[in-house]
Amino acid sequence: DILINSQALIPTELCGNIVIYFYPPVSQYSLVGNGVFLHYRTPINPKKGAGAMANNNKSLSAANKAKKDEFYTQLSDIENELRHYRKHFKGKTVFCNCDDPYESNFFKYFVLNFNKLGLKKLICTCYATSPVMYEQMTFFGESVSFAPKAPIGEREKLPYKIEVSAVTDLNGDGAIDIDDINLLLQTVDGKPTLLEGNGDFRSEECIELLKEADIVVTNPPFSLFREYVAQLIEYDKKFIIIGNQNAITYKEIFPLLKDGKMWLGYGFSGNVGFFINEHYEDYAKSSQHKEGMIRVSGVMWYTNLDISKRHEELDLYKHYTPEEYPTYDNYDAIEVGKTADIPCDYDGVMGVPITFLDKFCPDQFDIIGMCENMDLYGLKTKVYSSQECRDRYFELFGKNGTYDLNAAGVVKGKKVYQRILIKKRGIANAD
Repeated sequence: DILINSQALIPTELCGNIVIYFYPPVSQYSLVGNGVFLHYRTPINPKKGAGAMANNNKSLSAANKAKKDEFYTQLSDIENELRHYRKHFKGKTVFCNCDDPYESNFFKYFVLNFNKLGLKKLICTCYATSPVMYEQMTFFGESVSFAPKAPIGEREKLPYKIEVSAVTDLNGDGAIDIDDINLLLQTVDGKPTLLEGNGDFRSEECIELLKEADIVVTNPPFSLFREYVAQLIEYDKKFIIIGNQNAITYKEIFPLLKDGKMWLGYGFSGNVGFFINEHYEDYAKSSQHKEGMIRVSGVMWYTNLDISKRHEELDLYKHYTPEEYPTYDNYDAIEVGKTADIPCDYDGVMGVPITFLDKFCPDQFDIIGMCENMDLYGLKTKVYSSQECRDRYFELFGKNGTYDLNAAGVVKGKKVYQRILIKKRGIANAD
């Protein structure tokens, strides 16, 4: 057996008992000599491969299926979002339970701002140890050896935690900076501690740490977003986390948004994030490419901490006309194609894009449901038969197929994009 570390150069001429997982196809990796660069953290199904985030839905889907979508958030993005929540952190214990402190900028942010935020405690856990565990800290821009090395095999297999309850000027230079953090990681208070379990956020050990925490802040695996949020809700935790925009439509997530149990944060510029990763090819066009990063569309922050943005009402100026706002064939609601076009003088139900949630003010609107296949909210006025769906497909495309009219709102026999159903606040529903 041969141990191959993450970020290692893997030979293409294989011998012995070696198992290597390739995804995407080898042709998409940069070849170096007789090998290709791969980066993975946990064993995966070789038939499915190891998914990787990219800037398109196809790549994101592959990541979800493979349970492999861990990329590191830029410090600037963390700073831009968390500056809106500073008042919430005073005297609190923060838990980053998907973060290797030696690579995570969440850890860096909270340690450097520990005293400014008035934190009580910071806890970080990771599923598998960093390649630099007990060796060096490189994400701060320097390489500093600070502890005896563990055997390579052990470093790659053993998860760990770091708990910080105080950050002081350990080197006496009058400021708290990278040097103090390096010294902190050598003290009893900051030294990594091996976990007994596997470090998964669902493990009993990590759940006990979760119970201790007040606020959870991290970028969880997108593929486990449903489970991750469900756990936070179960244990009644405050949180600020990153997720994909498509999560809005998940049947496990949308009810939380509808009932005011979570909402969107301030977000990334244009809902596009650039995540740190030097080992995958970035498919962004040249004008948007950033070296060593992956461009991911449709990413946003989710939270249940109150922020001022949530109470900013939309300015409405458009007026309702039946011609501009047609009624759905299968819902008692009108179609509003853009959030900015919500009419100021319509009191009935309206179907709006999911991007409306970025501007949603619960003081102004109520969310009453969503146009979706299962009619979870009992709002459909018509359910199409299988034959009607087949007939409509033939009418539209001139060949056999199925046009799933039940999956969305329908206007004049054509489906529209995913819609959230809203109504002005304080307007009673008709019986």
